[in-house]
Amino acid sequence: MRHLGLIAVVFMFGFQARASEAEQLLARVIAETFTEFLGLKSNQLAVTLVLLPEKQHAERASYRGDQSIYPASVVKLFYLAAAHRWMEDNRISDTPELRRALRDMIVDSGNEPTHYIVDLLTGTTSGPELPETEMAEWGQKRNAVNRYFRSLGYENINVNQKPWGEGPYGRERAWVGTNYHNRNILTTDATARLLVEIATGLCVSRERSRQMMELLQREFDPGTKNDQGTSYTGKALPEGAKLWSKAGWTSTTRHDAAYAELPKGEKFVLVTFTTGHSNNKEIIPSVARRVVAALSRAP
Repeated sequence: MRHLGLIAVVFMFGFQARASEAEQLLARVIAETFTEFLGLKSNQLAVTLVLLPEKQHAERASYRGDQSIYPASVVKLFYLAAAHRWMEDNRISDTPELRRALRDMIVDSGNEPTHYIVDLLTGTTSGPELPETEMAEWGQKRNAVNRYFRSLGYENINVNQKPWGEGPYGRERAWVGTNYHNRNILTTDATARLLVEIATGLCVSRERSRQMMELLQREFDPGTKNDQGTSYTGKALPEGAKLWSKAGWTSTTRHDAAYAELPKGEKFVLVTFTTGHSNNKEIIPSVARRVVAALSRAP
């Protein structure tokens, strides 16, 4: 029970929120999760839950939802949204090559296509170190996506780095900082907000939100080979459910941002970030399974 006092207050995504159901549900889920996973520390988990009932206001609750955490590949969700905003504003051209890169970035979670998209969004490229003045100009350009999301009121995030399997090197290594203080960071609150906006057609435009959702849709049948669908939130979903998601995994983190629709019509966004337990494939499904069970029992 020591963890329940850390449940954050509910906030709105342009809706009037009734906190009780979401907060009470998440409080139970968090308490039961820590009971099940005794090695999981209170600062190694962050969760944001948004309930999206039909004809009612959305409700949101979070546990450590405002904590800045390295997001791994979940950051690609923000680059996807930015790319559509840039296309909508004619800042970049909608080309077959861009569409191929967006697909490979989200569907397959490729790092190389993400590098291309970050370059396109910011007018920067990787390469050797730059003199101080040129590096400052380069950094101003590279922060373009940050400026966009901050103009929308997003807080406690940093989305100005390329994801790397190996590296970074040269100016990219200088940009992330000696102690990696400039690395990408997200909160589960900010991630949930963006995913809600995409799922409800509020991100850029309804049509562009629909196009984003096409890339985020996952198959989660155990027989499929899509790890993002079968090894995270999707592992907890019942037959007949639908899933849209973006996962992230490194040697130190394991995350998932998911929007799900259950067979009886319940809809929710669930963003779960874990640190220090990257090889534990059961924490995220366990959180999701408890949410699904509670919503399925609701009248």
